[in-house]
Amino acid sequence: MGLIGLDRNKKVKGVKISTLTYANGRPMSMVVSPANVHDSRLYPSTMDGFRIKISQGRPITRPTIIVADAAYDSNEIRIYNRKRGIKSNIAINKRNKKKQKPGRPKKFDQEVYKRRSAVERFFSWIEGFRKIFPRYEVLEESYLGLARLSSVLIIWRVLG
Repeated sequence: MGLIGLDRNKKVKGVKISTLTYANGRPMSMVVSPANVHDSRLYPSTMDGFRIKISQGRPITRPTIIVADAAYDSNEIRIYNRKRGIKSNIAINKRNKKKQKPGRPKKFDQEVYKRRSAVERFFSWIEGFRKIFPRYEVLEESYLGLARLSSVLIIWRVLG
């Protein structure tokens, strides 16, 4: 049986899909986990799945900029991005700002953040596949396979 967790916020058993998308909504990397795992814990494994093969040389394994919502506002993620040379445009989580900490404030560009709607667009596209939402597959591997197949169909639609 696949990994299925209970998401306490939605009071539902299920899985969570963590994805990295282009600015136009096409997926680059996808990870499936139980619903009770926080989004920020899935970030490193989602980033590890990112790989773009090029004709010559090593593949590209890191994006130039990450635009993420407030769930990803943690020092671990910011340090991870800084070590890999990735620019972070992550919204500030209000719960983390209760006590002001010394040092430089974190950079946040509101205009760049508006491009984050591509991820929401991807999830609205993938929810159109009735085999994906709600989850009917028992095994995690088969569910991830169906999610990737639906991603291929989405890319095929976008590219024409």
